[in-house]
Amino acid sequence: MKRTSLAGWIFAGPSLIVLGVFFGLPVASALALSVTDFDLYALADSSNLRFVGLGNYIDLLQTPMFWKSLWNTTYFVLIGVPLSIGVSLGAAMLLNAPAARFKALFRTALFAPVVTTLVAVAVIWRYLFHTSYGLVNWALGHVGIAPVDWLGDPRWAMPTIILFAVWKNFGYNMVIFLAGLQAIPQDLYEAARIDGASRWQQFLHITLPQLGPVLLVVGVITVSGYFQLFAEPYVMTRGDPLQSTVSVLYFMFEEGFKWWNLGRASAVAFLLFLIILAVTTVMLRFGRKRQLV
Repeated sequence: MKRTSLAGWIFAGPSLIVLGVFFGLPVASALALSVTDFDLYALADSSNLRFVGLGNYIDLLQTPMFWKSLWNTTYFVLIGVPLSIGVSLGAAMLLNAPAARFKALFRTALFAPVVTTLVAVAVIWRYLFHTSYGLVNWALGHVGIAPVDWLGDPRWAMPTIILFAVWKNFGYNMVIFLAGLQAIPQDLYEAARIDGASRWQQFLHITLPQLGPVLLVVGVITVSGYFQLFAEPYVMTRGDPLQSTVSVLYFMFEEGFKWWNLGRASAVAFLLFLIILAVTTVMLRFGRKRQLV
């Protein structure tokens, strides 16, 4: 028993070291910086560094911009995650259909946005949704709809970014769902068809229950990724209009690299880490109750 345990630790050792170096140390460093007033002056001379305890956290909780960025991020997650999972599952089911042709070609084409450079495609989408000469408004004009200021109107800026994020990321989840669908025994569907079950009933009572563990994994990955929204608003809107697209990470970026309040920025990063940890923990506990993990 001891030899088996020792062998397990030996095999897990390299992974634990990598996790400790690239995850544990950054989290510990962020926590250490978050209880100091580390700024541009401390960066030049460490003697200017002071311990402030929970002062940065108290200041953040009293900062309206932090709460606005948290709401913007929550709105992005609440709308973007279900939409992304739904589109991914729909695409995977279409590719897994027996009547589908050229599956390899479509699988590659749908996965392509995942491996493209985010900044480059964000710039392209910015031109697509341009008010004056964007392709989207040009198409709407042909059906009699007035041009929409997609990235300049607070009502439309975040939905546009959500649409872009879903297009950019759904291919990754699609591949995971496709693997899960291919693992479902076809005997279940044949038995359901013999019993007279419709396609919708088969989806509700066979596909979704069998995909339960896969849905949980995809949900955790998507939620943790969407909470880290930064590049999309940074490239497409710079947090505007009226700060309607400022995310928590974008707020952290401005605190750290625009105003050089690195202690406050570290506090933002650690708070975001705690939020993601709390949400994913709740999801995993829900999965355990449902016996998905």
